[in-house]
Amino acid sequence: MRSPFLPALLVRSVAVVGMATLVARAETLQLREKASITGHILAEKKDLIVVDLGYTVISVPRSQVVRILRSPDVDGVPGPAKPIAGPLPTAVVPPVNPVVGTAPADGRLYAVAMVPPPERTVRELVGLLGEGVVQVRTPGGLGSGFFLSEDGYLITNFHVIEGETRISIEVYQLKDGQLDRRSYRDIRIVAMNKFADLALLKVEDAGAPKFQRVLLGDTDALAQGERVFAIGSPLGLERTVTEGILSTKTRPMGGDLYLQTTAQINPGNSGGPLFNLRGEVIGVTNMKLTFGEGLGFAIPVEQVKFFLKHRDAFAYDNDNPSNAFRYLEPPHRLKGATDTAAAAGETGR
Repeated sequence: MRSPFLPALLVRSVAVVGMATLVARAETLQLREKASITGHILAEKKDLIVVDLGYTVISVPRSQVVRILRSPDVDGVPGPAKPIAGPLPTAVVPPVNPVVGTAPADGRLYAVAMVPPPERTVRELVGLLGEGVVQVRTPGGLGSGFFLSEDGYLITNFHVIEGETRISIEVYQLKDGQLDRRSYRDIRIVAMNKFADLALLKVEDAGAPKFQRVLLGDTDALAQGERVFAIGSPLGLERTVTEGILSTKTRPMGGDLYLQTTAQINPGNSGGPLFNLRGEVIGVTNMKLTFGEGLGFAIPVEQVKFFLKHRDAFAYDNDNPSNAFRYLEPPHRLKGATDTAAAAGETGR
C-alpha cells in the first residue's frame, strides 16, 4: 500500500508560502507521452515523489517520471535535469486534463489516470464505481462486465457470450438517491478473442444515456499482497462486492499468466472488474479453482489493453460468427511418415 499524503499540518504550512517563493523553487516533472507537472517537490521517496501544486498535494510514482527539471538554485545557477533511472514504463494515454487521460485520436477506447488517484476505502470506491459495472445476460446464462467509455463500450469474458447473439445488459444507475435498474437489449458484439477469453460489446439502444466508465490501471505497478476487490454478479446476485489481496501477479494457468487473488470469485463474476484501492481496473475476473477457497483468477489488464488496441484483428462479423478465427486442416505429417516407413519396409523385403 502506498504511503498516504503528508500530514495536514505540513500541507497547510506549505500552502501559506508566498507565491513568489513557490515560483522561484518550482520543479517540473516530465512524464510519459510529453505530459508534465510543475510544482514544488515536498519529498522524494524511493517509489514516489510528493509535489505541491499550490491548490493540492499529489503523489507521483517514480515509474511515471522521465526526468525532473529544476528551477535556478539560490545562487542563480540553473539546476540540472535529473533523469530517472530504470526502464521506462508502458505508455499511457495522453491526457486532456491534469489528472485523467481519455481516448486520443488513435482510437483507443479506454482511459487511464495520468496521476494515480489517491487510495480510498472499498466502501468509498464501491459508491464511486458501482454504476460502471454491469450484468451481462444471454439465454444460456449470465456474467459481469464493465464500461470502458461513456458511449457504451464494455468488456466481458468471451465464455460469457460464447455461441450467443441475443445479449442484454443490466445497468444500475443512481437517480435521486435510489438505484434505477435499466435493461439494454440492442447489444453489438464488436470483437472477441477466444484464446484470451475477452469480448468487446457496445450498447446501441436508442436514447441510451452516457454511461459511467471505469479507468484501467497498470499491472506493472502492482505488488504481491496488495489489497484488491471485485464487483460482479456471482450466481446472479448482482452488485456483490468481495475483497481480498493479490496472491501473485504471475500464476501460470493453461499457458498464460493470471493474477491470483483471495477475493472470492464465483460463476457470474466472470467478465467483471478486479480493482485496486485507487479504483483502477487491474484485471478481468474469469475463473476459480472449485476444490479450494480463496483461489480466484483474473486476466491482467495489460492483456485487455492489447486486445483493445488490436481489436480490428478480432473483429466480429455477423455473417461469420466464428471470426476472427479460421481453422485450417493440420499437416499430415504422421500420415506421410507412415507411408514412407511402409515403402521402406517393402523395399527391404
